Amino acid sequence: MNTKRFFGAAILTLVVLVSFNACKSKEKVSTNAEVGTILEDMPCEDKGRSDKNYFRASAMATSSDLSLAEEKALLNAKQRLVTLISSSTKSVTDRYVNEREFGDASEFEAKFENLTREVADETITNVVVACQKKSVLPNGKYRGFVAVEVSKEDILNGISNKMSSNQKLQVDYDKAKFEEIFNQEMQKMAEERGY
Repeated sequence: MNTKRFFGAAILTLVVLVSFNACKSKEKVSTNAEVGTILEDMPCEDKGRSDKNYFRASAMATSSDLSLAEEKALLNAKQRLVTLISSSTKSVTDRYVNEREFGDASEFEAKFENLTREVADETITNVVVACQKKSVLPNGKYRGFVAVEVSKEDILNGISNKMSSNQKLQVDYDKAKFEEIFNQEMQKMAEERGY
């Protein structure tokens, strides 16, 4: 019985010591860890903020090749722009479907979301580069900064054009109502970003 108590006390002491050392080592790591240089002002970041008239996105990329750094930044910014357009049009679609009555709302919503995704993907080929800058880091690598934009009118026109080619969706599509909701979402996005 004393042997069991001895081993139990030994295990308990070992657990307490390990826990104490683990906590102690975490403290050292957090107080001695270096976070690096924080960039207060990113070039092109201001030009990459959406407002009520434009979807915008910015990105940065690093590479040992200058043109590759610029290409990667542009690709990242375009991907962010597609994501932003898709999420915004999803919100608009959800509201539009909720405010209107459809025979099969879920079918309409699914088809409409696919259509708006196609529009976002197609529109990305027509983006405008609003800002492009580059820098050289102390280690000799290059950093590319870019901001891209597409107007809300391009998105709305793309949706209207797609609608006119889809007879089934066109029956349930109220262009004026959709644009009204779309403009409200753009205004809301602009206000959230301080514009």
